[in-house]
Amino acid sequence: MKKRKKFHLGDRIRSFKYAFKGLWTLLETQHSSWFHAVSTLVVIVAGLYFGISQSEWCWLVLAMVAVWTAEAFNTSIEFLSDVVSPDYHPLIEKAKDVAAAAVLTTAIGSIAIGLLTLGPYILKLLEIEI
Repeated sequence: MKKRKKFHLGDRIRSFKYAFKGLWTLLETQHSSWFHAVSTLVVIVAGLYFGISQSEWCWLVLAMVAVWTAEAFNTSIEFLSDVVSPDYHPLIEKAKDVAAAAVLTTAIGSIAIGLLTLGPYILKLLEIEI
């Protein structure tokens, strides 16, 4: 059985450094992450502009975090797959496709949450009644 390391603040601080390095890698290597970044900023600005409630913020934050998490896992799977099988393999292709589908379904769900949350504010701003 492996001996557990004692808690060390320096180790925890380094783990944050690695996490931010991973976020930068995501932004640096994945074009879609820039779309997610712009979308995140637009949603935050809209939420601030409309003065949405705390519960509405919770839904939007959950949606944004879900998309970023799915994109990070998708990118991880792509990187690992390319190491494990640099040449084409049909199961690697399926793994990558399923990981991409996770991002897509999360993004679609997040769009739905965004429309349900911000839609009424936007319609009111445009003076459109439903």
